[in-house]
Amino acid sequence: MKISNRKTFFKTLGVGLLVTLHWLTFYKSISLSTASLGILCLSTTTLHVTWLEPLLTGKKFSFLEFGMGLLVVVGIYIVSEDFSDNEFLSLLYGLGSAMCAALFSIFNAELAKSESSSAISLHEMGIGLVALTGVIFTQGKMNASFFSMTLSDFLWLLFLGILCTSVAFLVTIEVLKKLGAFTVSLSINLEPVYTILLAVILLDEHTLLSSKFYLGAGVIILVLLANAVVKNRMGKKTLI
Repeated sequence: MKISNRKTFFKTLGVGLLVTLHWLTFYKSISLSTASLGILCLSTTTLHVTWLEPLLTGKKFSFLEFGMGLLVVVGIYIVSEDFSDNEFLSLLYGLGSAMCAALFSIFNAELAKSESSSAISLHEMGIGLVALTGVIFTQGKMNASFFSMTLSDFLWLLFLGILCTSVAFLVTIEVLKKLGAFTVSLSINLEPVYTILLAVILLDEHTLLSSKFYLGAGVIILVLLANAVVKNRMGKKTLI
C-alpha cells in the first residue's frame, strides 16, 4: 500500500487531484443536461490521449489513432448541433472531464510501471476524498442535513462507491500495465452504449434525446468497432 519514494508520492497525489477534477466536471455536465450526453463526451478521451501521450511520454504519434479520435469529434458535433445554451455548457464540462480522464490515464500508465495498483488507487482515492470534502465545505454544505439519507440512498452509494468506482479504478490501473492508455480509454468508449440503454430504461431519457443524438452516438460506436477490427487485422494486441 506504500508508494516507493517521495517524488512518486507527490506525483500520485497530483494525479488524484486530476481524477477529482474529472469527477466534478463529469457530474456537472450530467446535471446540466443528461447522463447520456455526459458519458458521450468521455468518448473524446481517446482523441486527447493520441496527442497528449506523445508529448508527455515520448510515445510515437499514431495517425490511425488520431484519425479515429477526430471521427469521434464528428459524432460529438452531430449530437450537439441543436443544443441549447445549457447543453453547450454541459458539453464544455463534459469535454473538460474527458481531458482530465486522458491525462490521468496517461500518468497512471506510467505510475503503474513502478507502483502497485492498490497503492496508486489508495492514494488517489484518498486525496480525492480530501479535495471533495474541501469543495463541499467551502460551499457551506457540510452540515447534518448533507449526511441525511434513506437506506436506499446509502446502499446505492455503497454500490457506486465500492464496485463502480474503487474496484473499477483498481482494475483499470492493473489493465493499464498491459494495454496502455489509448486502448484502455478506447475500451471505456463502450460506456455510451450501455449508459444510453440504461438511461432510456431507468430515466426515460429517450423523451429528451433527438434522432441526431442517436446518429452521433452511432458514429462514435462505429469508430470504436472499426478501430478494434483494424488493429486486430494488423495483428497488434498491445498499444501501438
